[in-house]
Amino acid sequence: EEVHQQAVARARKAFETGRSKCLDYRIMQLESLKRLFTERQKEIADALKKDLNKSEVASQLYETMGLEGEINLAVKNLKSWAAPRPVEKNLLTLMDTVYIRPEPVGVVLVIGAWNYPWAVTIQPLIGAIAAGNAAVIKPSEVCVHTAKVMEEFLPAYIDKELYPVVTGGVTETQELLRQRFDHIFYTGNSMVGKIIMEAAAKHLTPVTLELGGKSPCYIDKNCDITIACRRVAWGKYTNCGQTCIAPDYILCESSIQDRVVKNTCLLEFYTENPQTCTDYGRVINQRHFKRIMALIDDSTVAVGGQNEEANCYIAPTVLRDVKPDAKVMQEEIFGPVLPIITVSGLNEAIKFINKGEKPLALYVFTSDDKVIQKMIEETSSGAILANDCLVHYSISALPFGGVGNSGMGCYHGKFTFDQLSHLRSCLIKKLNMEGANTMRYPPHTPTKLNRARFFILKTANLGWIGWMMTLALFVVVAGFHRWKL
Repeated sequence: EEVHQQAVARARKAFETGRSKCLDYRIMQLESLKRLFTERQKEIADALKKDLNKSEVASQLYETMGLEGEINLAVKNLKSWAAPRPVEKNLLTLMDTVYIRPEPVGVVLVIGAWNYPWAVTIQPLIGAIAAGNAAVIKPSEVCVHTAKVMEEFLPAYIDKELYPVVTGGVTETQELLRQRFDHIFYTGNSMVGKIIMEAAAKHLTPVTLELGGKSPCYIDKNCDITIACRRVAWGKYTNCGQTCIAPDYILCESSIQDRVVKNTCLLEFYTENPQTCTDYGRVINQRHFKRIMALIDDSTVAVGGQNEEANCYIAPTVLRDVKPDAKVMQEEIFGPVLPIITVSGLNEAIKFINKGEKPLALYVFTSDDKVIQKMIEETSSGAILANDCLVHYSISALPFGGVGNSGMGCYHGKFTFDQLSHLRSCLIKKLNMEGANTMRYPPHTPTKLNRARFFILKTANLGWIGWMMTLALFVVVAGFHRWKL
C-alpha cells in the first residue's frame, strides 16, 4: 500500500512541477516511448510468447505496430490538438475572445488488460502523455512476463516520476483505487468495471471503461459465405479468441448452417494440428481454460473441441444448433469457441441481439445494403461493421468504445487526447462598451427583453455583409447608451 501511495504522490508532485505541460517535453516522451518498441522488440515478443503463445509477427501486427502509428499521429498533430479552439459566438459576445482551451486533467490511472497487454495499456498512456498528464500505469498481473517487461523498460524510456509502473494483483489494485486520481482508464470486464466505477465515485473521479460482452455476428444467406466465414474465423480465433471485439457468436438461418460450419478456414489458417502451429495462441491460464471448457459441455461440437489442460490448449472450435439458454450464451466466451444459433431471418436476429446487453461490436455479413441499413437503424452497439471483423480498431479517426454494458467513453487518436483533457471554456472581454450591456441590467423592460432576444439568439450565420451591418448596429447601440448615460 505504502509503495502505491508513494508512486501516486510522486506522480502528483512531478505533475505539479509543470514539466508535462510543455509540448516539446510531451513530444520527447512520446518519441522515446516509440524507441522502446523498436529497441526492445525481442524482449517484448519473448514475453508475449510465454504469456499467450503469440508469434513475433503477431506481437508486432496486433500490439506494437498500432502503437507506433498512434504515437506518430499524436506527435504530428499535437500542436493543433493542444491549441485553443475558437468557437461560434452570439451577437452579444461578438467583440470578445471566446475559445476552448484543452488542458491536462492531472494524474490519470491506466489499468491495462491481459489479452493485448501492450496495445490496451499503452494506447491510453499515449493519449495521457499527449494531453500533458501524469499517469500511473497498472499492467495486468495475469500476463506475468509482459508485466515484468513493462516494469523493467518503461521507466528506462519515459519519465519514471511522471509515469510510474505499479504491479500487483487484486489486493494491490484495490489499494491503488483508494488513492485519488483525476481520471481512471480501465480495460477489462464489466464486473470489474462496476468495482472501478464505485471506487472512482468516492472521489468523484471520471472514468473511461472499455469493457466487452457478447459481440453478435449475423451472416445473411445472400452473401459470399466462403469469404464471410474466412473473415469471421480470423476475427474469432486471432489471439485464441481472447479479443474484446471478437465475434462472440453467429446468427444465421438453418439453411446455411452446414455451409458456415464447413467454411471456417481452420485448416487453411492453422493446419491439421493447430497445437503445433506457430500462429495459434493459447488460453491465458488454467482458470480460463476450465471456464471455457465448462461453457461448451451442454452444446454440440461441430468442429474442434480437442484440448489439453496442462498446455492451456483448446483447438479452434465451432458449436452448432446452440440453444439460446445454453451455458456458452450466458457470458462473453473470450476463447476459441464459436457457437452458431439459427434464426428465421434478419428480424429474428435483430430481436435476439436487442434482448441482450448492448455489445461492443456488431458484425453483419451480407451483399444487400438494405440488410446493413436495417441492422444499423434497429440496433445499438459501440461499433458496427459490415462484411469484416476487428479492423475498425485500427482506424484512429473512429472513436473506439462501448455503450451501456460494453463501456463508456471512447479513445484512439484525437479522441484519447480529448478524453484525457479538460476542455476548459474561456471568455475574455474588455472593460468597455458597457452600453451594450444595459439590456441585461435591471430594471427589466419588454424593450430590453426584445433587444436581448435579438442579440443572444442570433448566432453567426449572417454572412460577411450581415456581420458588418450588425457590428455597426452594435456600436451605435453601445454609443447611444453611453451618450444617454
